[in-house]
Amino acid sequence: MAALRILVTNDDGINAPGLKVLEKIAHSLSDDVWVVAPEYEQSGASHSLTLVEPLRVRKISKRRFAVGGTPTDCVVMAVNQVVDGRKPDLILSGVNRGANLAEDVTYSGTIAAAMEGTLLGIPSIAMSQVFTRPEPIHWGTAETHGASVVRKLRKAGWPSDVLINVNFPPVKARDVKGTVVTVQGRRDVGKIQIHEREDPRGGLYYWLGFRRQVGKPGEATDLGAMVRAQISVTPLKMNFTHGATRKALQATFK
Repeated sequence: MAALRILVTNDDGINAPGLKVLEKIAHSLSDDVWVVAPEYEQSGASHSLTLVEPLRVRKISKRRFAVGGTPTDCVVMAVNQVVDGRKPDLILSGVNRGANLAEDVTYSGTIAAAMEGTLLGIPSIAMSQVFTRPEPIHWGTAETHGASVVRKLRKAGWPSDVLINVNFPPVKARDVKGTVVTVQGRRDVGKIQIHEREDPRGGLYYWLGFRRQVGKPGEATDLGAMVRAQISVTPLKMNFTHGATRKALQATFK
């Protein structure tokens, strides 16, 4: 029987510390690990695909490649062009530098890579290490607990149209208080900030960022799990159709 073939990718770029953590997790699960990640950081790229310019793929070493595009590009290129022979059995995306909770999933390139893997029929897991400024990022938390979470998920299995979103809490590995299966939460405030700057020639440019606040997150949510120092496992559906509204609209358009 062939060894488990794992594709590792991310949105923070080929040199990101979280990618190194994820590679360690993957190598603890299999010897057949391929890394195909963006050449540069692609945070906030969501599920974008490069269509109006060519993609370049740089081979770094055996089974390790950088793509001059988005996380979605990386998965597409890996599955259809880069990985020799059979396609991956599992896609791991991350470990993201920071949370992918609540509405973050709509912007996240980390989630998007797992989405693309799911669309291609490959079980996919996105993993993120939450941190709270100015505290350091506890990469050891994801590294310590990541492989165990993946093993349990693979043993349990999940539907082919679902991806798994895992967030590790902003605490040291020894302070994690278990793992819970959650629903996607919603922050109280998610307001984008636009900072205007002037370059040396007098031209204006802008920095975009978010100011996000949470009141009291719901007990069953991914946000609530972080407050309780728990690992959050959230199954996300690829089919966005809202059944109740669909039924109501059917009556309207009869």
